[in-house]
Amino acid sequence: MAGRYRTSDQLGRGGMGEVWRARDEVLGRPVAVKLLRQRDADAAALARFELEGRTAARLSHPNVVTVYDSGTEADRGYLVMELVEGHSLAQELRVNGPTPPTAAARIGSQVAAGLAAAHHEGVVHRDVKPANLLLAPDGTVKIGDFGIARFADHSTTELTMNGQVIGTSAYLAPERALGRPAGPPSDMYGLGCVLYELLTARPPFHADTPAVMVYRHVEAIPDPPSRRGPELPGELDEFVLRLLTKDPARRPTAEEAISFLSAPEDWIPVGRRTVPAPMALPQDAPPVHTALLSGGLLSGGVPGAPGVPVAAGAPDEHTRTRPG
Repeated sequence: MAGRYRTSDQLGRGGMGEVWRARDEVLGRPVAVKLLRQRDADAAALARFELEGRTAARLSHPNVVTVYDSGTEADRGYLVMELVEGHSLAQELRVNGPTPPTAAARIGSQVAAGLAAAHHEGVVHRDVKPANLLLAPDGTVKIGDFGIARFADHSTTELTMNGQVIGTSAYLAPERALGRPAGPPSDMYGLGCVLYELLTARPPFHADTPAVMVYRHVEAIPDPPSRRGPELPGELDEFVLRLLTKDPARRPTAEEAISFLSAPEDWIPVGRRTVPAPMALPQDAPPVHTALLSGGLLSGGVPGAPGVPVAAGAPDEHTRTRPG
């Protein structure tokens, strides 16, 4: 490709692209190449793919996957990225189950550091989940896949031209489910879901369909992680619930998350501390009364407003579990 990148084995594939191990024969280093799938290579998909490259290229941080190059080859878009040897946090959870609190905090602090760097550059990831967090052999965590990232100063709603909200239902912030603009707090909600899953091996909400999952993000109050997993430090239990609060303005920032998650020596067991329930939506927030799955879209009816369809995203194992 491009006279310099020689691909070898496929590392994975997602909704729009395939990721291949490759070698940059000009610089003599291993890289990862993300290719837009041929069947998706229309003008709109190519423009979105190119936007992913430009967005990720703005970021330079140890906890963000570095993008080296981008272009097109035979009408297929490609991104050349840092090759992260290791595996995703989703794979880690499937193999090893719940993560000890101090290890979960160490992972969470690195994710928060990467998000802080992105937010500083005005970038909102919008799809923070275990599958997009890569764990290197030395323990470094890197945020990848900026395919649906946007800039924080983008003032329009989350709705696309087709009336969709793009994301993954198990990690979708309530305001995004309601079609409101995504800001840094939306990413922090995603981090809260990730920490919850690291501690309990389950995300905060479960449902048989993506539609019901989204409904629960908007309406339901999650149980404290300590009720689903082993005894956890009280402060960590409480902090995760703060990240999952329905009001975006009341969630901790990335910088606050770094500060808290970097000081586990200050935590005490949950059994010695009363953990309050997370705050619900403000009383003036419109409730979502219905959640219907039709034609691959999620629809949430809001009184006095048009339905807010939400794209279900890639199949997620958690959307097929028994409601909990």
